Amino acid sequence: MNRALYVAKTGLEAQQFRLAAISNNLANANTYGYKTGRAEFDDLLYQNVRQPGAQASQDEVNTLPSGLQLGTGVKAIGVQKIHTQGNLMITDNQLDLAVEGKGFFQVLDQDGNLMYTRDGSFQVNQNGDVVTSSGYLLEPNINIPQDATEVSISRDGVVSVSQPGVIEQNQVGQIELASFINPAGLENLGHNFFAETTASGVPNINNPQTAEAGAIQQGALEASNVNTVEELIGMIEAQRTYEMNSKAISAADGMMQYLNNNT
Repeated sequence: MNRALYVAKTGLEAQQFRLAAISNNLANANTYGYKTGRAEFDDLLYQNVRQPGAQASQDEVNTLPSGLQLGTGVKAIGVQKIHTQGNLMITDNQLDLAVEGKGFFQVLDQDGNLMYTRDGSFQVNQNGDVVTSSGYLLEPNINIPQDATEVSISRDGVVSVSQPGVIEQNQVGQIELASFINPAGLENLGHNFFAETTASGVPNINNPQTAEAGAIQQGALEASNVNTVEELIGMIEAQRTYEMNSKAISAADGMMQYLNNNT
């Protein structure tokens, strides 16, 4: 295959990959706690025709000041999650919680495995347990009494309830947050959940407002950190780069056609 055709083909595939990552960001612009993903690329191996610094002649002093290395294109190597803080949306719902900081809520799936999320749109199930919108239990478990008239959650994660006939509020639980040395290494599970991996490191569990866990904001939700203007600019850049790669293919095809017609 013509070298230029193959290199341009890898460029087309790379821009398709970038556009897919941008599309996913835009699709999740209104997803609570969603963290934007950035497509990353590597250049492919090079064909070394002349090694830089190689001996140019039998004279050992005479070396090549530059080389002749032909690149073979580009490939996508991943989508890095950018864990910057999203804007807080005030909802005044007493079980809507947002984290101001680096921490993640811990939840248990149906098999008892720990998952992590920044989506704080919690509810209570039929037993009074605090659960996610998917029905997964918040960890550590917090049970809201059936006769509770008000739920108060402080910035340090203490959960208290008001009950009829009781003057002072009754403390029913403590929310804990998990933080990671490398949150970009967390595995995306979908449904607003992450899982620990070797790359993320083990979770560091702390109460809110301690270490780097962050504080709890009751009656608010964390919006996604997607910057739609940046994504739209990135989409235009991807489209233009795709067009340039397609023009490289047209140019290479035109050169081959010229050779066929004139030799």
